[in-house]
Amino acid sequence: MNITLTPEQIATLTDRVEAAQRDAKAIPKLTDDFPGMTLDDGYAVQMALRQRWLARGVRQVGWKAGLTSKAKMVQMGVNVPSIGFLMADMSRPESSVVQTNDLVHPRVECEVAFVTKAPLAGANVSRDEVLAATDFVLPAIEIIDSRFSGFKFDLASVVADNGSSARFVTGGRPRYAQDVDLPSLGVVMEKNGETVTMGAAAAVMGHPADAVALLVKVLYELGETLPAGSFVMSGGITEAVAVKPGDTILARYQALGSLSVRFA
Repeated sequence: MNITLTPEQIATLTDRVEAAQRDAKAIPKLTDDFPGMTLDDGYAVQMALRQRWLARGVRQVGWKAGLTSKAKMVQMGVNVPSIGFLMADMSRPESSVVQTNDLVHPRVECEVAFVTKAPLAGANVSRDEVLAATDFVLPAIEIIDSRFSGFKFDLASVVADNGSSARFVTGGRPRYAQDVDLPSLGVVMEKNGETVTMGAAAAVMGHPADAVALLVKVLYELGETLPAGSFVMSGGITEAVAVKPGDTILARYQALGSLSVRFA
C-alpha cells in the first residue's frame, strides 16, 4: 500500500467528504490541497468514511465497481476499476421519487447488479467463479453524485468520495445469471419519454462478471472479502445522464424487464 497521508490528514479529508455528502455542498477536489495523494490514500479516506457509516448503525449491503469501461480506465490511467461501498440507506424502491435537494450533481447510469450466494475472495477470481457464486442478476439504476465542484475530479479524489455513490434503484425481473447472455444484454434509457442513451453490457469490461472479479481483487488488496448475500453493481453500461427535479427515467433491459425512477 502506498499511503502517504498521516492519520490526521486522512481524518481531515474524511471530515471534508462526509460534510460534503451530508450537506450536499460541492467542494474542491482533495488533491488541490494534497497534490501528492495516491490511489491508496483515496481508499484510506473511503474506508474511514465507511467505518463512520457502520458506527452510526447503517448496514452495508454490498459494493459497486466504477471506471469499468476500457475508455474510462485509459482516461484515468488505471487498469482495474475503482470501487465504492453501498449502504442500505442508499437504496430506493423501483418507481419511487428521489429527492434532489440532498444531492449535488445527480446523474444516472444503467447497470447489471449481482447478488451473491457464496463468498468471493482473492487476487485472481475468475469470471466462472463469479458466476458460480452468483445467486441472481437484476437491473439497477445507479444515481451517482460527485461532491466536487463542476463535476471535475481525479482518481484519488473520486475514490475518497466513495466512487460518487449516492443512491440506487433496483427492480425489473431477477434472473439466474446462466439464463442470460450477459455480454449481449441490451439496455435503453429513456428520459421524460425520449431515448437518451443505449448500450450492451459488454461495455462493462467485455463481461460484467469480469468487473465483479476485479472488484474482488481490489477488496483483497484492501484486506476485505465479498461475503455471500452481497449486492454488487458492476458498473455503468451507459453514459451517466444528468437529471433534475421533474425528470423521469425509465430503463428497459432486454431479458431483465424495466424499472423507473422520478426526481423531485
